[in-house]
Amino acid sequence: MKRIVFMGTPAFSVNILEALVEKKDEYGLVAVVTQPDRPVGRKRKLTPSPVKEAALKHHIPVYQPEKIGQDQEVKDLLADNIDLIVTAAFGQFLPTSILNAPKYGAVNVHASLLPKYRGGAPVHYAIWNGDKETGVTIMRMVKKMDAGDILTQVVVPIESDDTVATMFDKLSLAGTDLLIDTLPKLFAGEIEPQAQVEEEATFSPNITSQQEQIDWHQEARQIENQVRAFNAWPVAHTKVNGQRWKIWQVKALDEETSKAKPGTIIKIQKKPAQFWVATGKQTVLAIEQLQPAGKKQMDVASFINGGAGNLTVGDTFDQVEVADGE
Repeated sequence: MKRIVFMGTPAFSVNILEALVEKKDEYGLVAVVTQPDRPVGRKRKLTPSPVKEAALKHHIPVYQPEKIGQDQEVKDLLADNIDLIVTAAFGQFLPTSILNAPKYGAVNVHASLLPKYRGGAPVHYAIWNGDKETGVTIMRMVKKMDAGDILTQVVVPIESDDTVATMFDKLSLAGTDLLIDTLPKLFAGEIEPQAQVEEEATFSPNITSQQEQIDWHQEARQIENQVRAFNAWPVAHTKVNGQRWKIWQVKALDEETSKAKPGTIIKIQKKPAQFWVATGKQTVLAIEQLQPAGKKQMDVASFINGGAGNLTVGDTFDQVEVADGE
């Protein structure tokens, strides 16, 4: 039986942890390492990670180092005849001493087709850039971010209505199946690792608060991709009279055009409920779900029937300067 330490934090990682638990006749899950409990919500309640909750349900020991490279308990754990570290969205860099501690080193379940989209937000960028597919890579871990040799990969299509939330669910399941298929071959020495082509590497750094803002000078399709890429987190937003409004769902109207200034409201209609905004290069965007400041998320019909936030045709959303998704 191979002794494995699992490292992960968000919901994306839970399916992978659960699959390793189910394989208890083949793998001994010695411990789980996850991020420390963090304050969440307006009341800043200290909340465990989804991976911690899953581990405790299965009575697996949990370690929560603030800085894993400086944690003596984790070092002692990895010195106890561990065969492999498996990571999936853990959230900390692992120093070389930890990567080299297990007999078979460490592997990572990464939500992209490496070398494309190295970094912390690969799913967001794949949708934002309008990609038609992404996938999961099982890679050997090295100290350089997401640069290790590729062991296995699987392609996952991105549908036109996929959001970052739906893609995380799909990729979590695909990554789980891929890992469970990969591990026996890895331990048997049946996989020939493939070095990444460094010249083909692209990067997906964590999303900044500036990138969450909608630039109405972009074309409607670009904004639609941005909104999908940030639903359900961090959620794209705009401003109305200085107040932040979250935009949850939109649709580019390819058949419509408008010469109005980007960001101008060009239609508010009750039946059928329509809320259109002029966007860059004379394109038009329909807002379908939104969340005005201080309100709950709502569909466009509820928004219009509630008075449309006092907006009228000809009003404009506040303009901001934001970085693009490239």
